[in-house]
Amino acid sequence: MKTAYISHASSMRHEMGAGHPECPQRVAVIADRLLMRGLLDAMESFEAPSATIEQLVRAHDRSYVEQLIALSPETGYRQLDPDTAMNPQTVDAAMHAAGAAVLAAELVGQAGFRRVFCNVRPPGHHAERGSAMGFCFFNNVAVGIRHALDELGMQRVALIDFDVHHGNGSEHILAGDQRVLMVSTFQSQLYPYSGEQALGPNILNVPLAPYSGGQALRDAVADAWLPALRDFKPQMLFISAGFDAHRDDDISQLGWVDADYAWVTRQLADLADELCEGRIVSMLEGGYNLPALGRCVEAHVRGLLDLD
Repeated sequence: MKTAYISHASSMRHEMGAGHPECPQRVAVIADRLLMRGLLDAMESFEAPSATIEQLVRAHDRSYVEQLIALSPETGYRQLDPDTAMNPQTVDAAMHAAGAAVLAAELVGQAGFRRVFCNVRPPGHHAERGSAMGFCFFNNVAVGIRHALDELGMQRVALIDFDVHHGNGSEHILAGDQRVLMVSTFQSQLYPYSGEQALGPNILNVPLAPYSGGQALRDAVADAWLPALRDFKPQMLFISAGFDAHRDDDISQLGWVDADYAWVTRQLADLADELCEGRIVSMLEGGYNLPALGRCVEAHVRGLLDLD
């Protein structure tokens, strides 16, 4: 099975200040873990390209893209919201993170790869058409999905988001696009305090109660996600892979464990084999407890590679 790993050095240069949870070490911990466990040897590695303006504006307002680029500071930080800041390397990192999604779509859609994992940052699923928020600048997964639909000839693409926070940006961009089905879980009444009411008929959100544990995830997948995905019959799956619902991650209270991430990945891998010739693009989103992040991404990648 041809699988790919995409990253870029710019992911290590974007940072938002000392002590910020969305830190460069997230990418390093993942890369070190996958290397140590021999999983990088099982994948072909690629360097992410920088997304073009035309690729970005499939998901974002052109005025927003141009304004964000213009806001890049020459030194220090530029604060966009209480949690989200730019340093001089942020725009470069964000464009390469979005470019990773474009390349991943091409590898899966045209080059014979079945699975791709993108270890890039900044994450993207909170970025809306015209605004950055929640550590996110460009909506990487939405850029990749629109590239698959508009350039690669895909007619139906599904997005699965299991980050602990609702992917408000992805929903904002993709709601009403009947070529896309978005299914998600997230902790109810947690930042960004949205998702309880879907914005379109192509959105299936399953809010989960705090402290509901991994069984609530498994029930949502079995009872809601899988039937909807089978009805939709996607030709490619994109995953917004956030690992911040883990019980060791103090940003949330869902209490998932490593085995929950292994299980959900296996369900999605089996579904992709059943529906869309195994095509999966997985994009890193959240996950801020570094030891848990490394372990859970390993479990996720093992599932993508069909390894026990």
